[in-house]
Amino acid sequence: MFEIKTISLFFLTAIAEIVGCYLPYLWLKDGKSIWLLLPAAMSLAIFAWLLSLHPTASGRVYAAYGGVYIFVAILWLWLIDGIKPTYWDITGALIAMLGMAIIMFAPKNL
Repeated sequence: MFEIKTISLFFLTAIAEIVGCYLPYLWLKDGKSIWLLLPAAMSLAIFAWLLSLHPTASGRVYAAYGGVYIFVAILWLWLIDGIKPTYWDITGALIAMLGMAIIMFAPKNL
């Protein structure tokens, strides 16, 4: 159960971070409304809060979260940007997820 909760929390965290960065991108690159900065700021605040919910050392959380972020960013590339991931995109994302699993779920007393 701990593993499912951890991975789910990381996925929510990644979505919050990507949305928080994507909305200013839309404003800067696509000429969308500056008002997008308000939900972007809220999304980034939620991102920081979600990272604080993990019960382990912050450095370990940040390192492991990076693997999930890579995976979710590749999903974003496909689902939001409409670009099909390459074999290498998928392979890299799966390797990153393996790294996250090792960091978060390997025994800590060795």
